[in-house]
Amino acid sequence: MIDREQVRKVALLARLELTPEEEEQFTTQLGSILDYVQQLSELDVSDVPPTARAIDVSNVTREDELQPYPEREAILNSAPEQEGEFFKVPKILNAE
Repeated sequence: MIDREQVRKVALLARLELTPEEEEQFTTQLGSILDYVQQLSELDVSDVPPTARAIDVSNVTREDELQPYPEREAILNSAPEQEGEFFKVPKILNAE
């Protein structure tokens, strides 16, 4: 069981200012939560494989399809700097 002093310590670590009424309320609530976790720890889960989610989720994405932009000059003209047919960007790698 959790006591009020432990609730105050958690509140201090979480930078929360609790009123005496809130301390009492959270003492009861956190005690109930910890009791429930204790019940869960008594279950035999040795045959249950570890998972990240309760249900299988897959990412639905589309295939990348290369499509040339029809107005290449418009893109190049909107760039801050260009060099010939390419964007000119600052060097980020050491030349050595």
